[in-house]
Amino acid sequence: MLLLYRCRNVICACLTLASVASCKSIKNIGAKDHSTTKTGKSSTRTRSGDGRFIDDIEVKPGSVVTSKHASSGGKKGKLYQPEDDVPATGMNIERAEWLQLKFAIILDASVEKLTNMALLRSLDQWWGTRYCLGGNTQNCVDCSGFTLAVMRDVYGATVPRTAQEQYDQSNRIDMEDLKEGDYVFFHTSGRKISHVGIYLFNNKFVHASTSNGVMVSDLNDAYWKPRYRGAGRVSRK
Repeated sequence: MLLLYRCRNVICACLTLASVASCKSIKNIGAKDHSTTKTGKSSTRTRSGDGRFIDDIEVKPGSVVTSKHASSGGKKGKLYQPEDDVPATGMNIERAEWLQLKFAIILDASVEKLTNMALLRSLDQWWGTRYCLGGNTQNCVDCSGFTLAVMRDVYGATVPRTAQEQYDQSNRIDMEDLKEGDYVFFHTSGRKISHVGIYLFNNKFVHASTSNGVMVSDLNDAYWKPRYRGAGRVSRK
């Protein structure tokens, strides 16, 4: 009986120790778990007004630059290279009209530079009009008929009908002085001046081509560059 009593006491003592040990272990586990409060080293977060985010990439309207080439107001790192002679307006790109977005892609220019909505609407109306010699409507048009219509409707200028006459009656300007709305003249066949277009931006000009109708081409194009004969400017209202 005495032996049985002692065994029972030993068993109770063991159970008590086990219980205490178990509680202590649970307490230690909880003390080591700092996952909800541990911050470690300071992490980089986007600050309000700071254009930097993943991998130190900085994004601003009209440009994409990395931290190695942070924008400083110059041209470095610009996505587009619109011409400086077209003033920026500080417009909100999110409020840009569809035509501005469309021609920004065509002209490789920033939307903020495309402020002449009358010109953009005129280009859109004439866009793709097929070529025909002597034509002057949006059913078909030739190069000088197209430039006459744009000069009249967009700039309020009265100009002669043929490419040679438009050349003769405009003021000569150097290529580096070209601005939106100036003439660009070419010699493509026979006569001295046989083709004319209207300068836009970034070496681009709009014209009625014999192959594709009203379209935009580049002055540096392999076809147009050797045929370029000069630029002209007329007074506008």
